[in-house]
Amino acid sequence: MKAIFSTDHRVIARQYFFLSLFAVIAGVLLSVLMRYHVVWPSEKVAWFESLWPVKAIGGVMTPELYLSLMTLHGTIMVFFVLTLAPVNAFGNLVLPAQLGTGGFAFPRLNMLSFWMTLASFGVLGASFLVDDGGPLSGWTAYPPLSAVGAIAGPGEGLGQTLWFVSIGLFCLASLLTAINFLSTIIDLRTAGLTMMRMPLTCWTWLVTAILMLLSFPVLMAAAILILFDRSGVTSFFVPAGLLVGDMEIRHSGGSPLLWQHLFWFFGHPEVYIAILPGMGIVSTVLSNFSRKPVFGYRAMVYASIAIAFLGLIVWGHHMFTSGMNPYSAIAFSVLTMAIGVPSAVKTFNWIATLWGGSLRLTTAMLFALGFVSIFVTGGLSGLFLGQPSIDAYFHDTYFVVAHFHMIMGIAALFGIFAATFYWFPLLSGGRLLNETLGKLHFYLTFIGAYATFLPMHFAGFAGNPRRYADFTSFDFLAGLMPLHLWITYAAFALAAVQVIFLANLFWSIRWGKPASENPWQATTLEWSSRRGPVVRGPYDYGPHGDRDFRMQDQPDIPATV
Repeated sequence: MKAIFSTDHRVIARQYFFLSLFAVIAGVLLSVLMRYHVVWPSEKVAWFESLWPVKAIGGVMTPELYLSLMTLHGTIMVFFVLTLAPVNAFGNLVLPAQLGTGGFAFPRLNMLSFWMTLASFGVLGASFLVDDGGPLSGWTAYPPLSAVGAIAGPGEGLGQTLWFVSIGLFCLASLLTAINFLSTIIDLRTAGLTMMRMPLTCWTWLVTAILMLLSFPVLMAAAILILFDRSGVTSFFVPAGLLVGDMEIRHSGGSPLLWQHLFWFFGHPEVYIAILPGMGIVSTVLSNFSRKPVFGYRAMVYASIAIAFLGLIVWGHHMFTSGMNPYSAIAFSVLTMAIGVPSAVKTFNWIATLWGGSLRLTTAMLFALGFVSIFVTGGLSGLFLGQPSIDAYFHDTYFVVAHFHMIMGIAALFGIFAATFYWFPLLSGGRLLNETLGKLHFYLTFIGAYATFLPMHFAGFAGNPRRYADFTSFDFLAGLMPLHLWITYAAFALAAVQVIFLANLFWSIRWGKPASENPWQATTLEWSSRRGPVVRGPYDYGPHGDRDFRMQDQPDIPATV
């Protein structure tokens, strides 16, 4: 019981890590099923009927089942993988140590946050198993259909209600995490660790916690309001005169657009909640394995703050097609373009950090380099979607799917992989992952990611709509089926490659090579058994006597005469 309900931040970090690992396996399997159905929608698969006797009669997946798989995939990956792993798992693992403190400000709240998150995941799973079908409104759950209950059709009954309950629990757990991170960073830093001596990982977790504190309450409030709507008590999101079939819904005065504003006020900061910790991780890894200080440390700090601030006020670019005032669209478009400036500052500083360095191409370094590559590629496609007139064409196409998966999904996952290889000795209790298997996994994943998601941009150029369960019945999409076949095979290969990582992970936990106290010759405090005052910045790489680094708590060696 002490292990299960531990308040030790390292134990909680491992709990979050393995919850995220289970979630990502489930999410990837769901995506494989979705890709199979998109290409072969009429194929009979016997075990489909065994799993879903009502939704896959005769072994053929129904459109409702496909949409439920899509909803579960998106929800799991966004909330339980891209948020939990970089923030909760690795933040718990190393943040207190990097600050030179023994733990978080509120260890019991930290434990409670994990168990609430686990309960949220359990409720989400239950939403998919109810008799009337899992939720099928996507991870965005747009009303009015998601707000009127079972009358809207299959998947809009108890399953959708449980989905909103799951999201509400997750938001509350995330608020506890944000409060804990902020309190710890502000109040518990060790002696000498000024704000401008913190590692960039600490800065990005600080900024991410602020984003969580400002955005998750909005989504939680929206989820509570829509549950009231579904109970028939209120009408926040259901307009007057709405007909479902031939029945008029007895609501009046609500606005579906209100949900979009509330959801995307959370949804766009969520992109940076997922990606900002990866930026901090990548900055640390690139500096370590190029044996150079991070170029423009202060600029990187201010760029993180600017990204977070702008990320809070650009939510409207998700709503260009909703009929907003053209002047509002111009404002959101300009702000969207502006967010590219601090992102470019980070990219140029990463390149400058690498320039002239003594590069060590470990697996963590390769994933950090892959992060930069995919972040830039995904970001470039965002320039198209930031223009209202162009977004009107691309908005409901595979172009958005490609952009979203590149910039938020694959880039963030590469940051998670980099962190896993870099901090695995702390995660596993003193062992290293196998570098040969790690490098094989990286190269195949890097190629597979581009082979899967880059062609989706081309499908978007051709006007291929997203969220369709079956393309084969549309003549104008017939020419794109070979492209979808390529994407599907690439996705299958990309999913299969992850078995290498899983084998490496579980083998190394038990039999991996033992690591020294500071296996990467790093400078930050998580690799130090001392707890002296901090006397320097976090990336002091360079010639220092017989080695090329000095740890933050290493006192200056007096010169000998």
